[in-house]
Amino acid sequence: MAGLKTREELRYQVDERAPMPITLGIGLQHAVLSLSSMMLMPTVAFRAGGASDAAVVWAVFASMTICGAIIALHARPFGRFGAGYVLAIGPTGAAIAVTADALNAGGPAMLALLVIMASAIQFAFALRMSLLRRLLTPTVSGTALMLIPVTIFPVMFDMLDEAPPEAPGVAAPLCAAITFLVVGGIMLKGTPGLRNWAPICGIVLGSIAAAFYGLYDFDRVAQAAWFGAPTQWPTHFAEISEGLSIEAFVGLAPAFVLLFLVSAIRSMSSSLAIQTVSWRTRRAPDFRPVQGVVAADALSNLAAGLAGTMPNGANSGTVARTQLSGVASRPVGLAFGAALALLAFCPKVVALVLAVPAPVFAGFVTIMIASVFTVGLKMAVSEGVDSQQGLIIGLAFWIGAGCQYGFIFPEFVSTFAGGMLNSALTTGGLVAILSTSFLLLTAPRKQRFETELALSALPQLREFVRALAKRRQLPAAMVERLDAVCEEALLTLLGDEESLVEQKRRLRVVAFVEADAVVLEFAAAGGQENIEDRLAVLGDTATGDSIERDLSLRLLRHLASDVRHRQYYDVDIVSLRVEPAAA
Repeated sequence: MAGLKTREELRYQVDERAPMPITLGIGLQHAVLSLSSMMLMPTVAFRAGGASDAAVVWAVFASMTICGAIIALHARPFGRFGAGYVLAIGPTGAAIAVTADALNAGGPAMLALLVIMASAIQFAFALRMSLLRRLLTPTVSGTALMLIPVTIFPVMFDMLDEAPPEAPGVAAPLCAAITFLVVGGIMLKGTPGLRNWAPICGIVLGSIAAAFYGLYDFDRVAQAAWFGAPTQWPTHFAEISEGLSIEAFVGLAPAFVLLFLVSAIRSMSSSLAIQTVSWRTRRAPDFRPVQGVVAADALSNLAAGLAGTMPNGANSGTVARTQLSGVASRPVGLAFGAALALLAFCPKVVALVLAVPAPVFAGFVTIMIASVFTVGLKMAVSEGVDSQQGLIIGLAFWIGAGCQYGFIFPEFVSTFAGGMLNSALTTGGLVAILSTSFLLLTAPRKQRFETELALSALPQLREFVRALAKRRQLPAAMVERLDAVCEEALLTLLGDEESLVEQKRRLRVVAFVEADAVVLEFAAAGGQENIEDRLAVLGDTATGDSIERDLSLRLLRHLASDVRHRQYYDVDIVSLRVEPAAA
């Protein structure tokens, strides 16, 4: 990580406590702005699956309460569950097609079994995510995040034209334009305090304009009760006991597994993105919160399956809003989750949001998704872009967009796996994964070495790299450089002598040649500090005890051209790229 980069516009970073009015205000905004998709996704999916009105009401209620609890869990993680950031979760649009197919094939009982089955795969994925570190790279995650706006655009364009036939032709575009200009103007020129309220200001003024043209649905608000919960509970457990079609389950299972893997990639992208916007000083990506996000997704989907509603996934909604508001404080996530769960018991408030015309929401979403695309682009190129990574990004983005808009084999794409490839996120994510897999399968053979993580392993480690150098006929100067890098990396991983007494750790080393450079990967049981972050704050001068403590880090920074440290719950992986010294 090359030096420190700061985001001075961030008013409250994730580990700071914002004043209570700001915490409650931003949390309520997150909840209100999430209501539309939180309610519309289950409604569309269950109606497409032929479900009754009572089943639709229950699905919406269950989704809101489950997601509210998981959002609070993200703000205050428990064990390995949760991110430790303000991160949204909700029903995903990519699941509408397979949810409807499951309901048509066997009702809520079939849906429940498929969601529970796929959630088990997510649990396993979260537990051993480090095994897929080479596949699910920032390039793949960033590209998936860039494709989210492409996936949303068709829905947003349809929303722009939604208006009753009797409404004037200018009504919908005018309401959308007012919302867009108010939100955009406040975000560009408003004070930091005013920017917190930009979404609400834009939506309120857009709704006032819509009311003049009769677009705001006052009848929906008037008929809704103030408090209440669904009176009819689901019966899918009784349906399971009566028996289901095994053929239908087997036929739908692959689509659900693929959906959940793509959803995990999206959750990983959103987790990395929220880390990017939640700290003033740039930090190395921490994959422990990423594991926590995927584990929380699995927990939410297990709950969704038991409740008989559609699957959920973390999304980037709070990424854009955090970037716009400058408030990333964890208590905001608690307020967000609590507000969302409480709103599930307030039909009147829910109706107030649902009554907002679609063009008004479209005006706000336009600005929000622009920020999501930018965050994804930064993530995709965060570790540099060579010709291979550039091609992967380009292919994934344009193939995903082409499938989304029906330009690539529409007859086949629209029917495969319930039409799931119609989603740019799904198709583009798969292209990025398959392209990266091809590079991994065709990469040069790697040399491996395993020993105990101890200073006594240094002679064996040196013999290992010298054997590699001999096979590759590397020059003597490069061998000496590799010797020095191995020593300093080992000393850095060992840390304080006191920690060595606590537990014995194993060390796995992988080495391979890439162009003129040698790449070394050191994998050991997890530690606490991130080497990239320590290198970033390492000054050019030091005094006192810090000279001896940081000596190995300083030498490592000088000897290795690139240092990457990926931290997981089960393992720390340090990647070092060593290039020949300049003549």
